Amino acid sequence: MSIDLVTIKHYFTELQTRIVAELEAFDGLPFRADGWERPGGGGGLTRVIEDGQFFERGGVNFSHVMGDSMPASATAHRPELAGRRFEAMGVSLVLHPRNPYCPTVHMNVRCFVALAEGKPPVWWFGGGMDLTPYYGFEEDVRHFHSTCKAAVLPFGGEAEHIRLKEWCDRYFFLKHRNEPRGVGGLFFDDLGADGHTDFGTAFGLTRSVGDAFLDAYLPIVERHRHDSYGEREREFQSYRRGRYVEFNLVFDRGTLFGLQSGGRTESILMSMPPVVHWRYDWHPEAGSPEARLYEVFLKPHDWV
Repeated sequence: MSIDLVTIKHYFTELQTRIVAELEAFDGLPFRADGWERPGGGGGLTRVIEDGQFFERGGVNFSHVMGDSMPASATAHRPELAGRRFEAMGVSLVLHPRNPYCPTVHMNVRCFVALAEGKPPVWWFGGGMDLTPYYGFEEDVRHFHSTCKAAVLPFGGEAEHIRLKEWCDRYFFLKHRNEPRGVGGLFFDDLGADGHTDFGTAFGLTRSVGDAFLDAYLPIVERHRHDSYGEREREFQSYRRGRYVEFNLVFDRGTLFGLQSGGRTESILMSMPPVVHWRYDWHPEAGSPEARLYEVFLKPHDWV
Protein backbone atom coordinates (compact mmCIF):
# COMPACT_ATOMS: atom_id res chain seq x y z
CA MET A 1 0.00 0.00 0.00
CA SER A 2 1.38 3.41 -0.97
CA ILE A 3 1.92 6.31 1.42
CA ASP A 4 1.84 10.01 0.56
CA LEU A 5 4.50 11.72 2.67
CA VAL A 6 3.99 15.10 1.01
CA THR A 7 0.32 15.19 2.03
CA ILE A 8 1.15 13.98 5.54
CA LYS A 9 3.80 16.66 6.04
CA HIS A 10 1.45 19.37 4.81
CA TYR A 11 -1.20 18.26 7.31
CA PHE A 12 1.25 18.11 10.23
CA THR A 13 2.70 21.57 9.59
CA GLU A 14 -0.78 23.06 9.13
CA LEU A 15 -1.94 21.39 12.36
CA GLN A 16 0.98 22.91 14.28
CA THR A 17 0.21 26.36 12.88
CA ARG A 18 -3.49 26.09 13.68
CA ILE A 19 -3.00 24.86 17.26
CA VAL A 20 -0.35 27.48 18.08
CA ALA A 21 -2.59 30.27 16.77
CA GLU A 22 -5.44 29.17 19.04
CA LEU A 23 -3.16 28.79 22.06
CA GLU A 24 -1.61 32.22 21.51
CA ALA A 25 -5.08 33.75 21.36
CA PHE A 26 -5.99 31.95 24.59
CA ASP A 27 -2.81 32.90 26.49
CA GLY A 28 -2.38 36.39 25.10
CA LEU A 29 1.36 36.06 24.49
CA PRO A 30 3.17 34.65 21.43
CA PHE A 31 4.97 31.33 21.16
CA ARG A 32 8.66 31.49 20.26
CA ALA A 33 9.50 29.90 16.89
CA ASP A 34 12.76 27.94 16.85
CA GLY A 35 13.69 26.13 13.64
CA TRP A 36 16.40 23.48 13.78
CA GLU A 37 18.29 21.03 11.58
CA ARG A 38 19.42 17.55 12.50
CA PRO A 39 22.99 16.63 11.45
CA GLY A 40 21.90 13.12 10.51
CA GLY A 41 19.08 14.38 8.30
CA GLY A 42 15.93 16.41 8.66
CA GLY A 43 14.90 18.93 11.27
CA GLY A 44 11.86 20.66 12.64
CA LEU A 45 10.19 23.68 14.11
CA THR A 46 9.75 24.06 17.86
CA ARG A 47 7.06 26.48 19.04
CA VAL A 48 7.38 27.15 22.76
CA ILE A 49 6.01 29.48 25.41
CA GLU A 50 7.46 30.04 28.89
CA ASP A 51 6.07 32.31 31.60
CA GLY A 52 2.99 33.09 29.59
CA GLN A 53 -0.07 34.75 31.04
CA PHE A 54 -1.73 31.32 31.38
CA PHE A 55 0.80 28.66 30.37
CA GLU A 56 3.78 28.27 32.65
CA ARG A 57 5.38 26.26 29.86
CA GLY A 58 4.07 24.82 26.64
CA GLY A 59 5.47 23.47 23.42
CA VAL A 60 4.02 22.43 20.08
CA ASN A 61 6.69 20.70 18.00
CA PHE A 62 6.88 19.58 14.39
CA SER A 63 9.74 17.31 13.38
CA HIS A 64 10.70 15.47 10.21
CA VAL A 65 13.83 13.36 10.61
CA MET A 66 15.48 10.57 8.67
CA GLY A 67 18.44 8.29 9.21
CA ASP A 68 20.40 5.27 8.01
CA SER A 69 19.45 2.93 10.85
CA MET A 70 16.36 2.75 13.00
CA PRO A 71 16.88 3.48 16.74
CA ALA A 72 16.43 0.66 19.23
CA SER A 73 13.21 2.21 20.59
CA ALA A 74 11.61 1.88 17.14
CA THR A 75 12.61 -1.77 16.62
CA ALA A 76 11.97 -3.10 20.12
CA HIS A 77 8.59 -4.45 18.96
CA ARG A 78 9.67 -4.96 15.33
CA PRO A 79 13.10 -6.64 15.32
CA GLU A 80 12.61 -7.63 11.67
CA LEU A 81 13.01 -3.94 10.74
CA ALA A 82 16.37 -3.47 12.48
CA GLY A 83 18.97 -1.89 10.23
CA ARG A 84 16.51 -0.25 7.85
CA ARG A 85 16.67 3.38 6.91
CA PHE A 86 13.83 5.42 8.36
CA GLU A 87 11.83 8.59 7.94
CA ALA A 88 9.64 9.92 10.75
CA MET A 89 7.50 13.01 11.15
CA GLY A 90 4.84 14.29 13.46
CA VAL A 91 3.46 16.91 15.81
CA SER A 92 3.87 16.59 19.56
CA LEU A 93 2.66 18.98 22.22
CA VAL A 94 2.65 19.31 26.00
CA LEU A 95 1.03 22.19 27.88
CA HIS A 96 1.64 22.98 31.55
CA PRO A 97 -0.75 25.66 32.89
CA ARG A 98 0.30 27.66 35.93
CA ASN A 99 -3.10 27.29 37.63
CA PRO A 100 -3.23 23.92 39.48
CA TYR A 101 -6.95 23.61 38.73
CA CYS A 102 -6.13 23.44 35.03
CA PRO A 103 -4.73 20.09 33.84
CA THR A 104 -1.57 19.35 31.94
CA VAL A 105 -2.25 17.86 28.52
CA HIS A 106 -0.30 15.91 25.92
CA MET A 107 -1.11 15.20 22.27
CA ASN A 108 0.92 13.52 19.56
CA VAL A 109 0.29 12.41 15.98
CA ARG A 110 3.08 10.82 13.97
CA CYS A 111 4.03 8.76 10.94
CA PHE A 112 6.98 6.40 10.51
CA VAL A 113 8.40 4.71 7.40
CA ALA A 114 11.06 1.97 7.40
CA LEU A 115 12.96 1.56 4.11
CA ALA A 116 15.23 -1.14 2.68
CA GLU A 117 16.61 -1.81 -0.80
CA GLY A 118 14.55 -4.29 -2.77
CA LYS A 119 11.74 -4.36 -0.20
CA PRO A 120 8.48 -2.43 -0.01
CA PRO A 121 8.40 0.33 2.61
CA VAL A 122 6.79 -0.48 5.93
CA TRP A 123 4.79 2.44 7.30
CA TRP A 124 2.59 3.11 10.27
CA PHE A 125 0.83 5.89 12.15
CA GLY A 126 0.56 6.47 15.86
CA GLY A 127 -0.66 9.07 18.30
CA GLY A 128 -3.24 10.02 20.86
CA MET A 129 -3.86 12.47 23.67
CA ASP A 130 -4.17 12.24 27.43
CA LEU A 131 -5.15 14.53 30.29
CA THR A 132 -3.27 14.92 33.58
CA PRO A 133 -5.30 16.85 36.16
CA TYR A 134 -4.03 17.83 39.59
CA TYR A 135 -7.50 18.45 40.97
CA GLY A 136 -10.18 16.38 39.31
CA PHE A 137 -13.54 17.57 38.00
CA GLU A 138 -15.86 14.94 36.54
CA GLU A 139 -17.32 17.41 34.03
CA ASP A 140 -13.86 18.06 32.61
CA VAL A 141 -12.87 14.41 32.34
CA ARG A 142 -16.16 13.42 30.74
CA HIS A 143 -15.81 16.23 28.20
CA PHE A 144 -12.27 15.18 27.30
CA HIS A 145 -13.20 11.52 26.87
CA SER A 146 -16.38 12.33 24.96
CA THR A 147 -14.40 14.40 22.47
CA CYS A 148 -11.84 11.62 22.10
CA LYS A 149 -14.63 9.11 21.51
CA ALA A 150 -16.24 11.26 18.82
CA ALA A 151 -12.89 11.44 17.00
CA VAL A 152 -12.58 7.65 16.86
CA LEU A 153 -16.17 6.55 16.14
CA PRO A 154 -15.99 7.02 12.34
CA PHE A 155 -12.98 4.68 12.23
CA GLY A 156 -14.24 1.56 13.95
CA GLY A 157 -17.12 2.56 16.16
CA GLU A 158 -17.55 1.86 19.86
CA ALA A 159 -15.22 -1.13 19.86
CA GLU A 160 -12.33 0.87 18.41
CA HIS A 161 -12.81 3.67 20.95
CA ILE A 162 -12.74 1.14 23.80
CA ARG A 163 -9.57 -0.43 22.37
CA LEU A 164 -7.72 2.89 22.10
CA LYS A 165 -8.99 4.11 25.46
CA GLU A 166 -7.80 0.95 27.20
CA TRP A 167 -4.50 1.08 25.29
CA CYS A 168 -4.00 4.60 26.65
CA ASP A 169 -4.72 3.44 30.19
CA ARG A 170 -2.09 0.70 29.84
CA TYR A 171 0.52 2.89 28.17
CA PHE A 172 0.42 5.95 30.44
CA PHE A 173 0.98 3.88 33.57
CA LEU A 174 3.94 4.22 35.91
CA LYS A 175 4.76 0.62 36.75
CA HIS A 176 7.20 1.53 39.50
CA ARG A 177 4.49 3.64 41.20
CA ASN A 178 1.61 1.32 40.34
CA GLU A 179 -0.49 4.29 39.27
CA PRO A 180 -1.59 5.99 36.06
CA ARG A 181 -0.11 9.30 34.96
CA GLY A 182 -3.54 10.88 34.67
CA VAL A 183 -7.08 10.14 33.50
CA GLY A 184 -6.13 8.83 30.06
CA GLY A 185 -7.71 9.52 26.69
CA LEU A 186 -6.55 7.78 23.51
CA PHE A 187 -3.40 5.99 22.38
CA PHE A 188 -2.57 4.03 19.24
CA ASP A 189 0.55 2.87 17.45
CA ASP A 190 1.60 0.57 14.58
CA LEU A 191 -1.51 1.52 12.59
CA GLY A 192 -0.81 0.20 9.10
CA ALA A 193 2.35 -1.75 9.96
CA ASP A 194 0.60 -5.10 9.51
CA GLY A 195 -0.45 -4.24 5.95
CA HIS A 196 -4.14 -4.70 6.71
CA THR A 197 -5.09 -1.04 7.26
CA ASP A 198 -5.14 1.13 4.14
CA PHE A 199 -3.47 4.53 4.02
CA GLY A 200 -6.72 6.49 3.85
CA THR A 201 -8.11 4.90 7.01
CA ALA A 202 -4.88 5.18 9.00
CA PHE A 203 -4.25 8.78 8.00
CA GLY A 204 -7.93 9.62 8.51
CA LEU A 205 -7.92 8.44 12.12
CA THR A 206 -4.65 10.28 12.77
CA ARG A 207 -6.09 13.52 11.38
CA SER A 208 -9.29 13.10 13.35
CA VAL A 209 -7.34 12.80 16.61
CA GLY A 210 -5.16 15.81 15.79
CA ASP A 211 -8.16 17.92 14.78
CA ALA A 212 -10.04 17.04 17.98
CA PHE A 213 -7.38 18.35 20.35
CA LEU A 214 -8.46 21.98 20.69
CA ASP A 215 -12.11 21.00 21.22
CA ALA A 216 -11.06 18.47 23.85
CA TYR A 217 -8.83 20.78 25.89
CA LEU A 218 -9.64 24.47 25.54
CA PRO A 219 -13.16 24.34 27.07
CA ILE A 220 -11.66 22.75 30.19
CA VAL A 221 -9.01 25.38 30.81
CA GLU A 222 -11.42 28.16 29.88
CA ARG A 223 -13.68 26.92 32.67
CA HIS A 224 -10.95 27.01 35.33
CA ARG A 225 -8.42 29.62 34.20
CA HIS A 226 -9.62 32.14 36.81
CA ASP A 227 -10.08 29.69 39.72
CA SER A 228 -8.24 31.02 42.77
CA TYR A 229 -5.44 28.93 44.31
CA GLY A 230 -2.72 29.20 46.91
CA GLU A 231 0.57 27.72 48.01
CA ARG A 232 -1.00 24.38 48.98
CA GLU A 233 -2.38 23.80 45.49
CA ARG A 234 0.86 24.83 43.83
CA GLU A 235 2.85 22.47 46.07
CA PHE A 236 0.60 19.55 45.18
CA GLN A 237 0.80 20.44 41.50
CA SER A 238 4.61 20.44 41.62
CA TYR A 239 4.58 17.10 43.46
CA ARG A 240 2.30 15.47 40.87
CA ARG A 241 4.37 16.96 38.06
CA GLY A 242 7.16 14.72 39.30
CA ARG A 243 5.16 11.74 38.05
CA TYR A 244 5.03 13.39 34.63
CA VAL A 245 8.81 13.70 34.58
CA GLU A 246 9.28 10.10 35.68
CA PHE A 247 7.06 8.76 32.93
CA ASN A 248 8.61 10.83 30.17
CA LEU A 249 12.17 9.91 31.08
CA VAL A 250 11.60 6.23 31.83
CA PHE A 251 8.79 5.01 29.58
CA ASP A 252 7.80 7.48 26.87
CA ARG A 253 8.55 6.09 23.39
CA GLY A 254 8.69 9.51 21.78
CA THR A 255 11.28 10.81 24.24
CA LEU A 256 13.39 7.67 23.89
CA PHE A 257 13.17 7.73 20.09
CA GLY A 258 14.13 11.40 19.96
CA LEU A 259 17.17 10.96 22.17
CA GLN A 260 18.30 7.71 20.53
CA SER A 261 17.94 9.12 17.01
CA GLY A 262 20.05 12.19 17.77
CA GLY A 263 17.13 14.59 17.84
CA ARG A 264 17.33 18.09 19.24
CA THR A 265 17.47 17.72 23.04
CA GLU A 266 15.93 21.13 23.82
CA SER A 267 12.91 20.29 21.66
CA ILE A 268 12.55 16.77 23.05
CA LEU A 269 12.71 17.89 26.69
CA MET A 270 10.43 20.90 26.29
CA SER A 271 7.75 18.52 27.65
CA MET A 272 9.24 18.80 31.13
CA PRO A 273 7.34 20.99 33.62
CA PRO A 274 9.32 24.04 34.81
CA VAL A 275 8.71 23.61 38.56
CA VAL A 276 8.76 20.11 40.10
CA HIS A 277 9.16 18.75 43.63
CA TRP A 278 9.70 15.27 45.00
CA ARG A 279 8.82 14.31 48.59
CA TYR A 280 9.84 11.20 50.43
CA ASP A 281 6.96 8.75 51.05
CA TRP A 282 4.32 11.49 50.98
CA HIS A 283 0.60 10.69 51.14
CA PRO A 284 -2.36 13.07 50.94
CA GLU A 285 -4.49 13.75 53.98
CA ALA A 286 -7.58 11.53 54.14
CA GLY A 287 -10.70 13.27 52.88
CA SER A 288 -8.75 16.06 51.18
CA PRO A 289 -9.16 17.22 47.56
CA GLU A 290 -5.68 15.86 46.94
CA ALA A 291 -6.73 12.41 48.19
CA ARG A 292 -9.78 12.52 45.92
CA LEU A 293 -7.51 12.67 42.89
CA TYR A 294 -6.12 9.26 43.85
CA GLU A 295 -9.39 7.74 45.04
CA VAL A 296 -11.61 8.81 42.14
CA PHE A 297 -9.63 9.99 39.14
CA LEU A 298 -6.50 7.83 39.15
CA LYS A 299 -8.60 4.70 38.78
CA PRO A 300 -9.67 2.92 35.57
CA HIS A 301 -13.13 4.24 34.70
CA ASP A 302 -15.51 4.41 31.77
CA TRP A 303 -16.00 8.17 31.71
CA VAL A 304 -18.43 8.16 28.79
